[in-house]
Amino acid sequence: MHDFSFDEAGAKNIMPVFFDIASMQAKGMAPDELKKIIQDRFKNKYYKAPHRSGISYMLSPILRTYTNPDQNDHVITASVPHVMYYAPNVTNAQVGGGTPAPGAKYPFVILPGPHGYSIQFLGKEETAAVRKEYQDLLQRLCKINKEWCLPADQAAGTSTHGH
Repeated sequence: MHDFSFDEAGAKNIMPVFFDIASMQAKGMAPDELKKIIQDRFKNKYYKAPHRSGISYMLSPILRTYTNPDQNDHVITASVPHVMYYAPNVTNAQVGGGTPAPGAKYPFVILPGPHGYSIQFLGKEETAAVRKEYQDLLQRLCKINKEWCLPADQAAGTSTHGH
C-alpha cells in the first residue's frame, strides 16, 4: 500500500514506471525478472527523467522495497512516511546529504543519476500519527503475511514480527 502523490513532472515521468511495475506484477511476473526489466529500461533511457525538480510524498504506513536495487536484492518492510524531491543528477556530496537509512535525521539522495531523489522523513510526531491512523490495517496485513509485519520498533502498538 502506498499513499503517494506526484506533481506534474512526476506524473509524466515517474508514474509510468509504477504503472508498468503494477502491470507486470498483475501478470504474475517473477520479482527478479521484473527488477531486471525496470533496471534495463532506466539504463536504456526508456523512462525519461523529470524535466525539472519537483516533489512527491509517500505517507503510507508501510513500505516494502529494495534498499538499493542496483547493488543487491535486500528488501525491507518499514514505516517511513517521507517527502521526496526529484533530484536529477544530484549527489549527497552536493547537498550535504546524510546516510540513507530509515529514520535518518537529514535528507539524503537515493538513486543518484537522472532519476535521483532527495528524501526527507517526516518527524516523529507526524510518523506516529500516520502509524496510529492505519493501526488496524497494519495488524490485518501482518496477519495475512509475516513479510508485511513492521519491525517491532515501528509498529505503534501493532502485533509484529521483526524483519
